[in-house]
Amino acid sequence: MTAVAGDDDSRTEGAVLGQRVLRPRQQVEQVLRKAVLGGQLRTGERLPSEAELSRQFSVSRPTIREALSTLESQGLIRKIPGAGGGSFVQTVDHHALGSLVQESMHNMMRLGTVDFEEVAMVRQFLEVPSASLAAANRTAADLDELRAIIHQQKTRSVDDPSVPELDAQFHTAIARMSGNRVLASLVFALHRESEPVSYLELSPEVGRNAVTQHQRIFKAIEAGDGVAAEAEIAAHLTYLRDHFRAATASSATDGQDG
Repeated sequence: MTAVAGDDDSRTEGAVLGQRVLRPRQQVEQVLRKAVLGGQLRTGERLPSEAELSRQFSVSRPTIREALSTLESQGLIRKIPGAGGGSFVQTVDHHALGSLVQESMHNMMRLGTVDFEEVAMVRQFLEVPSASLAAANRTAADLDELRAIIHQQKTRSVDDPSVPELDAQFHTAIARMSGNRVLASLVFALHRESEPVSYLELSPEVGRNAVTQHQRIFKAIEAGDGVAAEAEIAAHLTYLRDHFRAATASSATDGQDG
């Protein structure tokens, strides 16, 4: 049958007025998200109570509660319980990104949805290029910072409670020296959740080897040698992952024997 001109219902006529209709919860999220990202609500500011937001939006309190929970999961607000608590605007910068990723990664590892090896491998993928960038962008102050950290590491025994924190400072400083704040935030988060120093009792030998490897990484960065810096940090991270695997395998065997 021949189509008759003007009978095509799919043809658009006149102005396009339609747009996606949002559910009440989505509308609340959209308005509050815009207020946070647009600066109408400032960092640290407390949002109105659930009852007040319910009145302002003319929706139920459960709808407000769901919207706030979504914004919290996105790192835009934080909820503080208690009489003086409420919903507060979270800092939205690269530091907040690192904290949010770390918290999410920590929960996933505890629940078993991701394992140590997966996180450690991604961390290595990020830390290796960050060392190269650090070698290209390092300043005299950056080198002084790394030198001071290594000096402290050399004076600590492996059972000193400050060892994990010094290790974290060393690796996150290198990532920060890369000049890429997103990269630095992700390395910060992944390091905190995938560093064997934080999980295992280190032997004096492993502790000495780790510090020696840090010194090699530092020397490559100090020399501005990006290729060497990448090679040294890759070797260091591989060494630690291998140590973690060996130690956990030994623990599993001991548990079966017991």
